[in-house]
Amino acid sequence: MAVYDLVFEGGGAKGSGFAGALEALQHAGHTHRRLVGTSAGAITATFLAAHYTPQEMLAAVNERLPDHRPRFASFMDPPTASDFTDEEKLRSVTMSIFSGLNLPGIPDILEKGLDKKLLDALLALPHYRQLFSFVECGGLFAGRKFLEWVREKLEVKGIDWNATLATFAAQTGSDLSLVVSDTSDVEMLVLNHRTAPDCPVAWAVRMSMSIPFVWREVVWQESWGKYLGRDKTGKIIVDGGVLSNFPIRLIDAEPTEHSFVREVMGETIASEAGTMGLLIDETLPVEGAADTPKPPKLIGQLRTVQRVARLVDTMTGAQDNSEIRNHEKDICRLPAKGYGTTEFDMTAERLEALINAGRNAMRSHLGL
Repeated sequence: MAVYDLVFEGGGAKGSGFAGALEALQHAGHTHRRLVGTSAGAITATFLAAHYTPQEMLAAVNERLPDHRPRFASFMDPPTASDFTDEEKLRSVTMSIFSGLNLPGIPDILEKGLDKKLLDALLALPHYRQLFSFVECGGLFAGRKFLEWVREKLEVKGIDWNATLATFAAQTGSDLSLVVSDTSDVEMLVLNHRTAPDCPVAWAVRMSMSIPFVWREVVWQESWGKYLGRDKTGKIIVDGGVLSNFPIRLIDAEPTEHSFVREVMGETIASEAGTMGLLIDETLPVEGAADTPKPPKLIGQLRTVQRVARLVDTMTGAQDNSEIRNHEKDICRLPAKGYGTTEFDMTAERLEALINAGRNAMRSHLGL
């Protein structure tokens, strides 16, 4: 039996293949030590850290809504009018435009009241709410359903829905690190019980999964404490894949050789466990689904949504190429050709093909 430090790449809906790979890893008798995840990989890493078995992860991946769609489809939740604060509406581009209008015959005092009524009327329209969220909040979808799902899954394991990274580590005994991108300070953040102990673990996953332009950006709250002693209140946080989608160096570098790794990962000796990266490879065909166009189904009817879906697939296809080349022998490549990053509404057949491809990839990587 081998013990591995594991890193999980980001890839949105394509990350469902991780569950199959982990099942094969478990069946081979291997286990894990440190866990690092970005975006979709952050979900897998967190669930493993919370002591979900691969079989329980497969059950979560296969959950269905009452209309028989995958539960993951609910993660593309269009915003409601109540998702926007009064401050967001007041400081919006729309209000700025309204304020600049000069309506003949309408006194200024009435014009100001009319501005708010016009904006509220526009926000009653579903398509306008998505555009408003895109412009003002950095994403077309609210991300509320995803956050609720993560909290629900934590509570299944007896972990408080608002548990911080520090209390999570103490309760589970797991060394979990989630990668996010701070677009305000333009830096990669590695969130764990050492660097951001007061940050809620569910929000850490939500931030890591916040694919730009798809889900709303997350604003770091004062109550989440500091990151490495630095105040991040008000900073804009998005998907870790923007800066590093496959940070395998975090588990491979020795703390004595790399000051950044020591600062964020502590004094753990890397060589005392194996290194394994689970990489989503869009060039490898998935048996039974290889000829499906990418993406097979665009999300939503709004053309802006469809453009964003294509852009995200292109953006998240960029990898940490030098790290991958240096660690090729440590990487298990999971086939995902023909699958879209935002394809959360895939059929049961496509999902099972992706999961099975993950199983086979891990078996091949282990030489089984």
